[in-house]
Amino acid sequence: MPEPILVSIAAAVAAKGATGLYDLVKRKFAKDPAAVAVLDAAAAAPEDTRPVTALAERLHEAEAEDGEFAEALREEWRKLTITHGEVHNQVTGNVTGKVVQARDVHGNIHL
Repeated sequence: MPEPILVSIAAAVAAKGATGLYDLVKRKFAKDPAAVAVLDAAAAAPEDTRPVTALAERLHEAEAEDGEFAEALREEWRKLTITHGEVHNQVTGNVTGKVVQARDVHGNIHL
């Protein structure tokens, strides 16, 4: 089982939501038809966990085989997560009023 970060990377690659990440993986896999097939299967069904997990496993193998690729992959992921960041909102208990959960609001919110 690949580590969770590789599953996240594979999901982003499969959804083609991170162009730099997708292009990096596509270049790495270009000379390996089996790896290209795994990438294509994940891209064709980004919501299906089986192809995404298979891609994560292939990324794990590629990292083990090529330290430079491993560094480039992790650096591209870091850029993506720094650029986009994460927001974790949680509301607990009884809510009797309005709740707004947001990130990067530019302008006013009127309720």
